[in-house]
Amino acid sequence: MSPTTITSEFLRPLVLSGPSGVGKSTLLSRLFENHPTKFGFSVSHTTRSPRPGETDGKHYHFVTQEKFKRMIADGAFIEHAQFSSNCYGTSFMTIQNVSDLGRRCILDIESEGVRQIKKTNLNPLYVFISPPSLASLRSRLRGRGTETDESAAKRLAIALKEIAYAKQPGVHDLVIVNDDVDRAYSLLERIALGEENVVADALPPLDDDIND
Repeated sequence: MSPTTITSEFLRPLVLSGPSGVGKSTLLSRLFENHPTKFGFSVSHTTRSPRPGETDGKHYHFVTQEKFKRMIADGAFIEHAQFSSNCYGTSFMTIQNVSDLGRRCILDIESEGVRQIKKTNLNPLYVFISPPSLASLRSRLRGRGTETDESAAKRLAIALKEIAYAKQPGVHDLVIVNDDVDRAYSLLERIALGEENVVADALPPLDDDIND
């Protein structure tokens, strides 16, 4: 499918959200690998230190706390939030840079960022990536090997809040349940390329298996 036939929908920014551990990074990596010239990732600013293998300007724009605060004061961010002691933000500039290249800008953010963007005139397409169940999400978090029981529990608690927000009417335009990565990717790809009338998923109940 060519963007020339779906210009108006294709050029709308795509806001992708979903709880940690749901598989957003896997889906996005495949999308960018298969369509390297069609999309641009909104590179967030953060005050946290780079992790091994991360490159400034590619994975994040790494800035100091002082620089981040100045950017907030200057109104540079379309959304920003703080997690633990680290700040994260999406600037208007990074979105415009992607748009100027004729690519669809994709933003990977959490629910608080969605709330903030809804107060702007960006007019993106909101897509929520959902786990098939809370039990599967908990299993995925613990299976990473990088999470302690305590940190996994904290992420699951945050996930519950994101899911509760996603259940509110009109918050998201489309839902993709990542119960099978190939199926979920196929759906995301069609949506991201601007295909109209895509029949997406319904949000699972996600509230009956927390104690399983």
